[in-house]
Amino acid sequence: MEDANFPVRHRKFSLERKGNKTEVVICSYEDHILVIATQIGAMGTILHARKEEGMSVEPTFSVSVIFGKRDEPMLIATARRLIDHISSFVPSKPLVLSLGLKDHSPETLKEIVAAVIENRLW
Repeated sequence: MEDANFPVRHRKFSLERKGNKTEVVICSYEDHILVIATQIGAMGTILHARKEEGMSVEPTFSVSVIFGKRDEPMLIATARRLIDHISSFVPSKPLVLSLGLKDHSPETLKEIVAAVIENRLW
């Protein structure tokens, strides 16, 4: 669902998996993409991901935890997967990803990535 009154292009929707409802908001700002996915009604772990500019043939990406759980490799992998996809469409836009989840299983994170890509604003 898009709300024309909000000053930033955005889309919000929800998913349900294993009894956990996940609310997702995607915002496309001029200089970055913001994705919030929460099952707990809070921001949770916030990550920043961007494509590195360099001479390498293969793209490289930088993912860092801004706030929250630093020992969750699946959250970093989720940010990496999303920035990989985003950068193939808009190479210069970094991603700010907020994951406030009860369930950090690979299946749940894959479902969130797939839903965000399906509902993309880039």
